[in-house]
Amino acid sequence: MDKTELRKLQAFFRQSFGNDGVRVTLDPKNTEAAVAQFGEREIGKIIVDDEDGDRSFSFEMKIPVGREVLQEYLRRLFENDKLKIVARAKKTDSVELNNGDDYLGIISADDPRGSSYTLQMAVLDFDLEDM
Repeated sequence: MDKTELRKLQAFFRQSFGNDGVRVTLDPKNTEAAVAQFGEREIGKIIVDDEDGDRSFSFEMKIPVGREVLQEYLRRLFENDKLKIVARAKKTDSVELNNGDDYLGIISADDPRGSSYTLQMAVLDFDLEDM
């Protein structure tokens, strides 16, 4: 990843989560990956996906709370009351994360008890065009 991609990814995540405190930096262990941070805390990994000739990115964030407090946790973390959990049609093993009416990604349980979750977001090359 180059500096331009990192800058565009940072702008995309700031807009997506509704908070300018999100930072995206190169992963010191892997030049084809980046880390998303909020303050000094690493919140997730961003991996490059170049399959099929299209450049895209995959974001993964572990969420260490249960379903009953998931929405409140994310709202407090990003200081954004517009973040909301939305049920998925015909799916009970995961939910959607939206910022207002804008779809962000899928949150899936990491274990059958639902004591921790993972947010997965796909960022396509055209998502970064206006950043």
